[in-house]
Amino acid sequence: MSSVRGEFSSRIGFIMAAAGSAVGLGNIWGFPTQTASNGGAAFVLAYLVLAFCLAYPALMAELIVGRHGQANAVKSLQKISKTKAQKAGAFAVGFGGIICAGLILSFYSIVAGWMMTATLEPVAQVASQDTVANWLSTQSLSRDLVFTAAFILLTVAIISRGIENGIEKWSKRLMPALLTILFALIVYVFMQEGAMKGLKAYLVPDFSLILEPKLLISALGQAFFSLSLGTSVMIIYGSYISKKENIVALGTYVTLIDVFIAFVAGLLIIPAMYVAQELGVQIFSETGQLLSEDTLVFTVLPALFDSMGDIGLFIGFAFFALMTIAALTSSISLLEAPVSYVVEQFGLTRMQATFGMGAIITLVSFTILFNFSSLFGFVIALTTQYGQPLLGLMCCLFVGWLWNRTSLLKEIEQGSPEIGATFFWKIWPWYIKFVCPIAISLVFLSKIIDW
Repeated sequence: MSSVRGEFSSRIGFIMAAAGSAVGLGNIWGFPTQTASNGGAAFVLAYLVLAFCLAYPALMAELIVGRHGQANAVKSLQKISKTKAQKAGAFAVGFGGIICAGLILSFYSIVAGWMMTATLEPVAQVASQDTVANWLSTQSLSRDLVFTAAFILLTVAIISRGIENGIEKWSKRLMPALLTILFALIVYVFMQEGAMKGLKAYLVPDFSLILEPKLLISALGQAFFSLSLGTSVMIIYGSYISKKENIVALGTYVTLIDVFIAFVAGLLIIPAMYVAQELGVQIFSETGQLLSEDTLVFTVLPALFDSMGDIGLFIGFAFFALMTIAALTSSISLLEAPVSYVVEQFGLTRMQATFGMGAIITLVSFTILFNFSSLFGFVIALTTQYGQPLLGLMCCLFVGWLWNRTSLLKEIEQGSPEIGATFFWKIWPWYIKFVCPIAISLVFLSKIIDW
């Protein structure tokens, strides 16, 4: 690998960076919201099954393609392609993933901007800056434009420093901070009245709901979204892994951490909803439908924090600081996908590519903000429910059907010479070739034709 490209300096560096990519608002904002909207514990069970049975094999495919190619997503996929048609398909999948990552970051930055405003509002209140606090707490176009741009600029500042000094360094700092705040908040919420009722709703499933198509497509989309699949991110991160590392073990660690954080985030948000309900906050409609799905954490939790008195300001600050950190660990990976492509394809410096792509994504985010009612939900559905599963499916097809089995084994054996005799190798190649494509297609088709 060229020293110009850079690579992760340690195993823990990669795990923290890849887990940081996976552990973001998809886990702490999206997962609890999806859980509350789709049958509670039934959704949790479906998510766990799909995360390990479909998302993990797809994650391994993307990581292995990246490490083999030692390049951006397009070049890495083209490296395992043989014909012109296959190379054209590789470009479509790789570049499609880059576009998908950019679109996700565009709406992601808007949500992260909301997190930043919610983090700063308690600070303004403590400082007796009532006018500032009111501006921060009231949704407006000017506020959203300022903080969306601020979040993108923060992401750009980290990415511009490269792999070891940017992505890896900050992931090692941010992930432990995220976990510390998360567990501290869980302990507090569990001590409140109503928390045990929420815990029951979260952990005791209604098995009659598990096979509902809406629940399955939501669970699959959540699994792919939280693991950053179908966005070229994990192909890029795979390209920065040393050939000496056991890539199968690394992929397992990342999946376990991602699922663990999502599950733990649910332990915070779902009980907190019921605590808020005990305090008089309306969570569900008369028909049992969750209210304010997209803005759940901005309506339910602030009401909960307000009911706590003065300590609620500090709890609110800690929670939304946690959300901002989670957003940042994912945003740096999403921006890396287009940046790495531009650097390697057009020969720009990392600084030029980072600020250029940051400017383009800012423009897209602003376009969404100016047309919020029509574009925000549309872009989320387009990328997470359609784009990511389809692109993840195509990557599975590339690895399962186009990559020579002997060459594939040789790549995985680097860093894990005994892998050919393991259960993983006996199952995974066939799984990625048949089971993943069929299962993903069936779940996806159920969404299209509304089974």
